[in-house]
Amino acid sequence: MVRMAVVIASDLGKDIAGDPLLRGISFKLERRDRLTLSGRNGTGKTTLLRMLAGEASVDFGELVFAKGAKVALHDQRPPRERGLSLRKYVLSGASELVSIEAELGALEQAMAGGAHDDATLNRYAEAQARLEHAGGYRWRDRALATLHGLGFEDADLDRSLHTFSGGELTRGSLARALAGDPDLLLLDEPTNHLDIASLEWLEQHLAALDAAIVLVAHDRWFLEAVGTAVLELEAGRGRFFSGPWHAWRKEKAAREVALGRAIERQEAEIERLERFVTRFRAGTRARQAQSRAKKLDKIERVQGSGFDGAGLAFAFKPPERSGRVVFELEDGRLEAGGKLLLNDAELWLERGEHVSLVGPNGSGKTTLIETLVGARELPAGKLRTGHNVKVGFLSQHADELSPGSTARTVLEAAQHATGLTPNKARALLGRFLFSGEQAEKPLDGLSGGERRRLSLAILVHSGANVLILDEPTNHLDVESREALEEALGAFTGSLLLVSHDRALLDAVGTRTVAFEDGDLRSYVGGWPEYVRVREERRAAGKGGPGGGKSAAPTSKSAASAAKSGAPAPKSGAPDRKGAAQAKQAGRAAPNRRRPPGGRGQRQIEQEIEAAEAALKALEVELADPAAWSGPEASAKSAARHEQAKRTVEDLYQRWESMSA
Repeated sequence: MVRMAVVIASDLGKDIAGDPLLRGISFKLERRDRLTLSGRNGTGKTTLLRMLAGEASVDFGELVFAKGAKVALHDQRPPRERGLSLRKYVLSGASELVSIEAELGALEQAMAGGAHDDATLNRYAEAQARLEHAGGYRWRDRALATLHGLGFEDADLDRSLHTFSGGELTRGSLARALAGDPDLLLLDEPTNHLDIASLEWLEQHLAALDAAIVLVAHDRWFLEAVGTAVLELEAGRGRFFSGPWHAWRKEKAAREVALGRAIERQEAEIERLERFVTRFRAGTRARQAQSRAKKLDKIERVQGSGFDGAGLAFAFKPPERSGRVVFELEDGRLEAGGKLLLNDAELWLERGEHVSLVGPNGSGKTTLIETLVGARELPAGKLRTGHNVKVGFLSQHADELSPGSTARTVLEAAQHATGLTPNKARALLGRFLFSGEQAEKPLDGLSGGERRRLSLAILVHSGANVLILDEPTNHLDVESREALEEALGAFTGSLLLVSHDRALLDAVGTRTVAFEDGDLRSYVGGWPEYVRVREERRAAGKGGPGGGKSAAPTSKSAASAAKSGAPAPKSGAPDRKGAAQAKQAGRAAPNRRRPPGGRGQRQIEQEIEAAEAALKALEVELADPAAWSGPEASAKSAARHEQAKRTVEDLYQRWESMSA
């Protein structure tokens, strides 16, 4: 079967205000191709998407689309018309399908009247095939199901657009782009404002979509799950790479190392030739010097990548030691906007723990952490804070920047928050890419990424021993996300993290607390262990976190890491060492402390049940000969099995102690 190209780009070029932005951009996309655009801010990613959508002119080169190809663009611009209902707005993205329905109706009437010529029959067959591709006459139900996948409820469908938040409108725009059954789908930051369940749904939906896709995103997990090729934009040029995102990152790193070595070798050669010419310009070896001078003139200098190498690189200060228990919430009740979010909930954070807080949008994650830091009152229950706890808080929208101050610039905001002298504040800001004049930029003119970097600079200087972070990777590029990930991984204090960035959760979390059915449930182990237990519960028909949405397959790296883990419903936290060992060994660690209140024995029984189920699942897994394929694999398998058995034994000892 011959595959037809949806779009062919040949030597595309674009100027902005007379200056070249893009030159020589070429690629070909067929159905099922997913091209991710990579490049720093300002390299032309969004401009290229708009060129493909016909919203920006093509100054040089040529764009050729397949006959009748439909193009849909989703970007961060809000809908212009706010008087429509969400339902009508989304379905308006499928006007072509409405036209096809009308055409089919007219053709059916014509055929009923005796029109059976080849032209009429061919038109009918083509229109019917197009409608069937979009789901047939049930395409409207399919389009509205997209809204459910992206986190909307039935009650939202007939609400006017002006009643939704900016994030909800962005999700509505994405649903509209998906609804029209496009042949070429263009996505600019589609992961913004999506919770984890919606991200997983979107990954699964895009993987099944019979269309070509070009996308810009900073979510590493999403890029790995969706992308099949990368177009790297750098210094106005494009470099096409066929293969998954992680393979491109590896190739790019190797290429940059090789380029650096080539530049070093050439510079050494040039320096040697210049020394010879300078030394022997006059005298008996003047002719040889002249020959080398001509050779110097002919050398074609190896050019760098055009990237100045500037990037985030920072570490948190070694924190002071806090009490063993940092926070302890007992019988907690949370409300927001008249809605009950949590009732009779328990949560605790211990010294050195890195806890991930996950749940759907609107479940109460931000409300909970704002309550912990004292920005909200606790309607009911008890909240205790441990000894010598110094909290560093990073809000979702960087609202903490210079509250109540008259700071107008980046430098003034940093000084106000840290108390540093101008020179020391500049030194701090320089580590977060605010060098020279950048430190004088007005606060009102900062981009989302710049505001986030400024907040991080202030947080790093604070010396906090407890970090509470709400979506810290918002607006950060991939390189900055990785720098933050490295810094948090090395942080020896306590961490409570709210994030939809699964790569970050995977890298730094040692325990996961999930919002489920108006309660908090603790899962021992990091993100992969949580995912494994969640999928096992769904497979067993018990439901689980994330509601009724089906989860997309995790990336290969996550799937291979998610070997084991057990839920610990409303249970205590593991100690830091035990949790870290659990993550490394790919299994759940036992809980180390008795939960507050009088329900400890029943909870231990639940833990025993979960640990025995985990042991049974592990034994099924280890029945595979591949688990014992060599000395190293056998040692790991034996250690995991021994630890799982020890976990069950420890829990039984705790249960017996409580019973006594």
